[in-house]
Amino acid sequence: MPDFTPILAHTIPFMLVLTRVTGIFLFTPLLTSGSIPQSFKALLAFSFAVAIYPFVPVSSISADFTLAQMLPMMFSELFIGVIMGVIMGIPMMAIQMGGYMMGYQMGLSLAESFNPELDTNSSVIGQLLFYLSIFIYIGIGGFELIFVTIADSFTTIGSGTFTAADTPLVLLLSVINSGFELAIRVASPILGVISMLLIAMGFIMKTMPQINIMSIGFSIQILTGLTILMLLIGIIATVAGDEVVEVLRLLNEWVWSFAGDAHG
Repeated sequence: MPDFTPILAHTIPFMLVLTRVTGIFLFTPLLTSGSIPQSFKALLAFSFAVAIYPFVPVSSISADFTLAQMLPMMFSELFIGVIMGVIMGIPMMAIQMGGYMMGYQMGLSLAESFNPELDTNSSVIGQLLFYLSIFIYIGIGGFELIFVTIADSFTTIGSGTFTAADTPLVLLLSVINSGFELAIRVASPILGVISMLLIAMGFIMKTMPQINIMSIGFSIQILTGLTILMLLIGIIATVAGDEVVEVLRLLNEWVWSFAGDAHG
């Protein structure tokens, strides 16, 4: 009869690795999409955990745990992955928020469509910019970088050592602040042009009341906004790409900061 004892000895450590990896599938852009089958997400998480497990330092996972000790450790591992996913998703949400402000100012707030990535309704312009941010994220190797970062985390953050005090609140607030700034930077050109257009239409309506400006004002508003968006789409992509790269860099620095603390 085969002896499964050596295999069983790796069951709990592997479950901890799998739990941390699973955390990034809860909030990481595209990986959370409702259009991706749940079975595929589970298989991808399991495959990545299998690939990374042989390279995880033994000292960070080898220990005898009771069930009472294992449950909070699994929650801690899941929390690490969730934090990474949330921080990485903020720039995408910020770009979508900028698109929502554009659409609202252009008069497209009623033209909403279902976004399977977020499992909710969103404005047409917001969804367009959200998909643009996804393409940028893929183009700069965001998925590779997030997986490499979580793989590095097993070297710097031992299993069960992460506590609520280690939550990167400063980093999270910084990324949220830069996300709001990104949304305003993305939307401000169109907001400014549409605002001046509305002021001009107001003057025309008051000075020449015989012109029914309201009948053509909405069309002009939408066409002007779409034209400006088309002209600025390259600049928006560059700004969004820089923000995503910066967030990935900060996230990687946070992970490796635990190595410095350990040595200190």
